[in-house]
Amino acid sequence: MSMRLPAAERREQLLTVAMDVFARQGYHQTSMNDVADAAGITKPVLYQHFASKRELYLALIEEAGARLLTAVTDPRIAATEGRRRTELGFIAYFQWVHEDNDAFQLLFGGGSRRDAEFSEAAGRFTSMIADVIEPLITADIDAEHRRTLAHAIVGLSEGVSRRLIRLGGDFDPELIAKQVSDLAWAGLRASQRPR
Repeated sequence: MSMRLPAAERREQLLTVAMDVFARQGYHQTSMNDVADAAGITKPVLYQHFASKRELYLALIEEAGARLLTAVTDPRIAATEGRRRTELGFIAYFQWVHEDNDAFQLLFGGGSRRDAEFSEAAGRFTSMIADVIEPLITADIDAEHRRTLAHAIVGLSEGVSRRLIRLGGDFDPELIAKQVSDLAWAGLRASQRPR
Protein backbone atom coordinates (compact mmCIF):
# COMPACT_ATOMS: atom_id res chain seq x y z
CA MET A 1 0.00 0.00 0.00
CA SER A 2 1.43 3.37 -0.94
CA MET A 3 1.70 6.26 1.50
CA ARG A 4 -1.08 8.80 1.80
CA LEU A 5 -0.48 11.84 -0.40
CA PRO A 6 -2.33 15.16 -0.46
CA ALA A 7 -5.13 15.03 -3.07
CA ALA A 8 -3.40 17.29 -5.61
CA GLU A 9 -0.16 15.30 -5.42
CA ARG A 10 -2.02 11.98 -5.67
CA ARG A 11 -3.89 13.24 -8.73
CA GLU A 12 -0.61 14.25 -10.42
CA GLN A 13 0.90 10.87 -9.57
CA LEU A 14 -2.13 9.10 -11.01
CA LEU A 15 -1.96 11.14 -14.22
CA THR A 16 1.72 10.27 -14.63
CA VAL A 17 1.12 6.56 -14.10
CA ALA A 18 -2.02 6.51 -16.25
CA MET A 19 -0.22 8.31 -19.09
CA ASP A 20 2.29 5.47 -19.23
CA VAL A 21 -0.31 2.71 -18.99
CA PHE A 22 -2.66 4.17 -21.63
CA ALA A 23 0.23 5.00 -24.00
CA ARG A 24 1.45 1.39 -23.84
CA GLN A 25 -1.88 -0.42 -23.90
CA GLY A 26 -4.32 1.96 -25.57
CA TYR A 27 -7.66 3.16 -24.32
CA HIS A 28 -9.78 0.06 -24.92
CA GLN A 29 -7.24 -2.41 -23.55
CA THR A 30 -6.63 -0.42 -20.34
CA SER A 31 -8.87 -0.86 -17.32
CA MET A 32 -9.12 1.24 -14.20
CA ASN A 33 -7.70 -1.84 -12.38
CA ASP A 34 -4.59 -1.61 -14.61
CA VAL A 35 -4.06 2.03 -13.65
CA ALA A 36 -4.72 1.41 -9.94
CA ASP A 37 -2.32 -1.57 -9.92
CA ALA A 38 0.40 0.42 -11.68
CA ALA A 39 -0.05 3.27 -9.19
CA GLY A 40 0.03 0.90 -6.22
CA ILE A 41 -3.40 1.96 -4.97
CA THR A 42 -6.85 0.43 -4.79
CA LYS A 43 -9.46 1.08 -7.43
CA PRO A 44 -11.71 3.01 -4.96
CA VAL A 45 -8.84 5.48 -4.41
CA LEU A 46 -8.56 5.96 -8.18
CA TYR A 47 -12.32 6.59 -8.37
CA GLN A 48 -11.98 9.29 -5.69
CA HIS A 49 -10.01 11.29 -8.26
CA PHE A 50 -11.62 10.24 -11.55
CA ALA A 51 -15.26 9.17 -11.75
CA SER A 52 -14.68 6.99 -14.83
CA LYS A 53 -12.10 5.75 -17.27
CA ARG A 54 -13.42 8.28 -19.79
CA GLU A 55 -12.96 11.16 -17.34
CA LEU A 56 -9.41 9.96 -16.61
CA TYR A 57 -8.58 9.75 -20.33
CA LEU A 58 -9.94 13.24 -20.98
CA ALA A 59 -7.78 14.53 -18.10
CA LEU A 60 -4.79 12.81 -19.72
CA ILE A 61 -5.49 14.50 -23.06
CA GLU A 62 -5.57 17.84 -21.22
CA GLU A 63 -2.30 17.00 -19.45
CA ALA A 64 -0.57 15.93 -22.67
CA GLY A 65 -1.79 19.03 -24.49
CA ALA A 66 -0.63 21.30 -21.66
CA ARG A 67 2.83 19.70 -21.79
CA LEU A 68 3.00 20.31 -25.54
CA LEU A 69 1.88 23.93 -25.20
CA THR A 70 4.50 24.52 -22.51
CA ALA A 71 7.20 23.13 -24.81
CA VAL A 72 6.32 25.23 -27.85
CA THR A 73 5.57 28.49 -26.05
CA ASP A 74 9.11 28.87 -24.74
CA PRO A 75 9.70 32.65 -24.79
CA ARG A 76 13.11 32.13 -26.41
CA ILE A 77 11.36 31.04 -29.61
CA ALA A 78 9.32 34.24 -29.97
CA ALA A 79 12.38 36.33 -29.07
CA THR A 80 14.21 35.23 -32.22
CA GLU A 81 13.44 35.92 -35.86
CA GLY A 82 13.30 34.28 -39.25
CA ARG A 83 14.95 30.97 -39.89
CA ARG A 84 16.28 30.61 -36.33
CA ARG A 85 12.77 31.10 -34.92
CA THR A 86 11.50 28.34 -37.22
CA GLU A 87 14.30 26.02 -36.18
CA LEU A 88 13.86 26.69 -32.44
CA GLY A 89 10.14 25.99 -32.72
CA PHE A 90 10.78 22.63 -34.32
CA ILE A 91 13.55 21.82 -31.81
CA ALA A 92 11.13 22.47 -28.93
CA TYR A 93 8.47 20.30 -30.54
CA PHE A 94 10.71 17.37 -31.42
CA GLN A 95 12.41 17.46 -28.01
CA TRP A 96 8.96 17.18 -26.47
CA VAL A 97 8.14 14.19 -28.70
CA HIS A 98 11.47 12.55 -27.87
CA GLU A 99 11.31 13.13 -24.11
CA ASP A 100 7.56 12.71 -23.62
CA ASN A 101 6.44 10.33 -26.33
CA ASP A 102 3.77 8.88 -24.01
CA ALA A 103 2.09 12.31 -24.09
CA PHE A 104 2.49 12.46 -27.88
CA GLN A 105 0.98 8.96 -28.28
CA LEU A 106 -1.93 9.85 -26.05
CA LEU A 107 -2.65 13.17 -27.74
CA PHE A 108 -2.17 12.10 -31.35
CA GLY A 109 -2.59 8.32 -31.22
CA GLY A 110 -5.46 6.22 -32.45
CA GLY A 111 -7.34 6.15 -29.14
CA SER A 112 -7.78 9.89 -29.25
CA ARG A 113 -8.82 9.86 -32.90
CA ARG A 114 -11.42 7.07 -32.91
CA ASP A 115 -13.72 8.58 -30.28
CA ALA A 116 -15.54 11.82 -31.12
CA GLU A 117 -15.16 13.38 -27.66
CA PHE A 118 -11.48 12.46 -27.40
CA SER A 119 -10.84 13.65 -30.94
CA GLU A 120 -12.46 16.99 -30.17
CA ALA A 121 -10.39 17.40 -27.00
CA ALA A 122 -7.13 16.57 -28.84
CA GLY A 123 -8.18 18.77 -31.77
CA ARG A 124 -8.45 21.77 -29.45
CA PHE A 125 -4.73 21.44 -28.80
CA THR A 126 -3.98 21.22 -32.52
CA SER A 127 -5.79 24.54 -32.89
CA MET A 128 -4.01 26.02 -29.88
CA ILE A 129 -0.62 25.07 -31.33
CA ALA A 130 -1.63 26.66 -34.64
CA ASP A 131 -2.65 29.76 -32.63
CA VAL A 132 0.87 29.87 -31.19
CA ILE A 133 2.54 29.40 -34.59
CA GLU A 134 0.37 31.79 -36.61
CA PRO A 135 1.74 35.10 -35.26
CA LEU A 136 5.30 33.81 -35.70
CA ILE A 137 4.77 33.54 -39.47
CA THR A 138 5.98 36.86 -40.81
CA ALA A 139 5.40 36.29 -44.53
CA ASP A 140 3.46 39.04 -46.31
CA ILE A 141 0.24 37.05 -46.62
CA ASP A 142 -3.35 37.50 -45.51
CA ALA A 143 -4.61 36.16 -42.17
CA GLU A 144 -6.43 33.14 -43.63
CA HIS A 145 -3.32 32.08 -45.59
CA ARG A 146 -1.23 32.49 -42.42
CA ARG A 147 -3.75 30.31 -40.51
CA THR A 148 -3.61 27.62 -43.20
CA LEU A 149 0.20 27.57 -43.04
CA ALA A 150 0.14 27.33 -39.23
CA HIS A 151 -2.07 24.23 -39.46
CA ALA A 152 0.16 22.82 -42.21
CA ILE A 153 3.17 23.14 -39.90
CA VAL A 154 1.28 21.33 -37.14
CA GLY A 155 0.35 18.53 -39.55
CA LEU A 156 3.89 18.27 -40.88
CA SER A 157 5.28 17.95 -37.35
CA GLU A 158 2.69 15.38 -36.33
CA GLY A 159 3.29 13.25 -39.43
CA VAL A 160 7.05 13.20 -38.94
CA SER A 161 6.59 12.37 -35.24
CA ARG A 162 4.29 9.43 -35.99
CA ARG A 163 6.98 7.97 -38.23
CA LEU A 164 9.69 8.50 -35.61
CA ILE A 165 7.60 6.80 -32.91
CA ARG A 166 6.81 3.90 -35.26
CA LEU A 167 10.57 3.50 -35.82
CA GLY A 168 11.14 3.16 -32.09
CA GLY A 169 11.36 6.76 -30.91
CA ASP A 170 15.17 6.86 -30.80
CA PHE A 171 16.11 9.95 -32.80
CA ASP A 172 18.12 13.14 -32.51
CA PRO A 173 15.54 15.92 -31.95
CA GLU A 174 17.92 18.65 -33.13
CA LEU A 175 18.79 16.85 -36.36
CA ILE A 176 15.13 16.15 -37.16
CA ALA A 177 14.23 19.75 -36.27
CA LYS A 178 16.92 21.03 -38.64
CA GLN A 179 15.71 18.82 -41.49
CA VAL A 180 12.04 19.69 -41.04
CA SER A 181 12.70 23.39 -40.40
CA ASP A 182 14.70 23.60 -43.65
CA LEU A 183 11.63 22.39 -45.53
CA ALA A 184 9.25 24.63 -43.59
CA TRP A 185 11.49 27.68 -43.94
CA ALA A 186 11.77 27.22 -47.70
CA GLY A 187 7.99 26.98 -47.94
CA LEU A 188 7.41 29.98 -45.72
CA ARG A 189 9.91 32.07 -47.70
CA ALA A 190 8.10 31.18 -50.92
CA SER A 191 4.68 32.12 -49.52
CA GLN A 192 3.34 35.41 -50.73
CA ARG A 193 0.10 37.18 -51.50
CA PRO A 194 -1.50 36.20 -54.79
CA ARG A 195 -0.71 38.75 -57.50
